[in-house]
This record gives sequence, structure tokens and C-alpha cells, in this order.
Amino acid sequence: MICARATAVNLMTCEEDKHGHRSRLIPSGLPRKCSVFHLFVACLLLGFLSLLWLQLSCSGDVARAARGQGQETPGPSRACPPEPPPEHWEEDESWGPHRLAVLVPFRERFEELLVFVPHMHRFLSRKKIQHHIYVLNQVDHFSLGALHRFNRAALINAGFLESSNSTDYIAMHDVDLLPLNEELDYGFPETGPFHVASPELHPLYHYKTYVGGILLLSKQHYQLCNGMSNRFWGWGREDDEFYRRIKGAGLQLFRPSGITTGYKTFRHLHDPAWRKRDQKRIAAQKQEQFRVDREGGLSTVKYRVDSRAALSVGGAPCTVLNIMLDCDKAATPWCTFS
Repeated sequence: MICARATAVNLMTCEEDKHGHRSRLIPSGLPRKCSVFHLFVACLLLGFLSLLWLQLSCSGDVARAARGQGQETPGPSRACPPEPPPEHWEEDESWGPHRLAVLVPFRERFEELLVFVPHMHRFLSRKKIQHHIYVLNQVDHFSLGALHRFNRAALINAGFLESSNSTDYIAMHDVDLLPLNEELDYGFPETGPFHVASPELHPLYHYKTYVGGILLLSKQHYQLCNGMSNRFWGWGREDDEFYRRIKGAGLQLFRPSGITTGYKTFRHLHDPAWRKRDQKRIAAQKQEQFRVDREGGLSTVKYRVDSRAALSVGGAPCTVLNIMLDCDKAATPWCTFS
């Protein structure tokens, strides 16, 4: 005996076998041997088409297409479901009275900068640190047919002088070093310079007098040290000289404690095979690199800001300063490459 049952969607048929048992209900019009797998695939297809129709109808594409064919679309257009907003942080006075200037010496390392700026903005915002990122871009230019070498310390001096008066402490921050541990302290270093990338945590440099990578200072303490020496052209040694300046100014150096992530505390982006460091020592530079510069520093840096631009990198704000450094060939003949 065959019986018919009507539903709101479709007609379903059932059949009794010779033992009086009813067979499974199947949609009318489908083959008798239609499997559960086929029904499952059909449901997935219908679900996908429904979602596609919803997206087109709420986005207005269907309405535009109908108008293009001379059809009317009655009723107000439906709004699409709101998309999740991008991660965005606005500074709040409740974060505290201090504001950090992140000074990033830079030249031709754009792939690292694209990672650094949004990472640091999110990291510091999660920690509720008021901040602004300054990318100190050393502009390549020729002097008497020679190219100026990179000078990290002079860029930091220039960035210090150009940073906004709304900031009261600085982070001397390498562009290729990203903090990963949320317990790292980027707060105001009131009692003395705070070396975030300490030898116990930095993935590469582990000697006791190392103060590179990431170092926090109040602007008052940086001025007390007269900034960094401008004599270090090429890679390295300016941090070691600055360690002596910190000690000479009578300041105590502080480092993180209680960090258990060791050498995995930071992500180091630098690829030495792809980007060679300028470690050449020219003329008397080999001897001069170990001498303390007692005359030069923040008070003697010579530079010109060629231009400045406010940018957003991955939704994170920063200011790019295109800086042209002056080279005194008589005092530092190793400042250029011929």
C-alpha cells in the first residue's frame, strides 16, 4: 500500500513492505535508490546558494542588476550584517601620564618595517602604553662621489630632537627585533635606563655590557648622557660606547626580571644571508671604535630633515622622517664609501 504525506516544502512518499514495515521517507521525484550522501551534498549546495543570495541581496548587487534591467525593487534595501571591526586602539588618558617615542633607525629594510610597525602598535596598545613610532629613515645621498654609511646613533640623536614634546621618554628600538612576551615592561623608566633586550633574553648578544636592541630612557636621562656618539659610521660599537656614557653620567642600568621565556622572548627578523651588515673598519676607525667620545653627541649632531610624512602601516600610525646626516670627513674619514 502506498500512502502520501504532504509537507510545507515537498511531498514525501512512504511504502509498506510485505512485512508491514514502512520504508524511509524520501523526497518525491528523486530516484528510489537516492543515498543519504546525495541528500547531504544537496543540502550543502542549497545552503551555499542561500548564503550567496543573502550576500548579493544585502550588498545591493541584486538591486543594481534589477535596476539595470528596468525592474523595480520594492522596499528599503537591507543592510548587510556588520563585519568585525579591524583591531584599532585609541590612546586614553587613563593609560597614564607618560608617552613613549619609539625611535627606529632605518634604511632600506621595508619588509621588516611592514611587520614591525603594526606589531609594536598592537603590543604597546595592549599594554596601555601611550606611544608614537618614529621611523628615522637615513636618506641615501652622495658627497663628492661617495655614499654615506649608515649611522644608527646619529639617527637616534636626530629622532630625539625631532620627536614631539608630548613624549617624555624614548625607546631606542631596532626594526628587526619584536617583543613576544607580554610581561616585558615598556613603562616609564623613572629610576634609570631600562634595557628591555637584556643579554639573558636577546637571541644573539649575551655579553654583560650589551645595551643594544631595545633600550628605554627618560628624555632627561638621555640629555644627561648627551645622547650617543655621532662617530660610529657602519655597523656596531655605538651601543658599547653608550654603555660607558650611562655609567659616566652616574645612572644605574636596569633589566627585566622574572621573564621565563629566555631567548624566545623576542622574534629576530634579520636574515644575514639576505642583508649583509656593513662591518668594515676604514682608516683609523678600528682604533677609534674603542675610544669614548667625550666631546660629541646630542649637542653636536648635524642633520637635515628632508621631509616628514604621517603614514599608516597595516592600520598602525607612524611618522617617517627622511633624514640627511652631515659627515665631517676631517673628523671621521670613514663616514663614506667611495
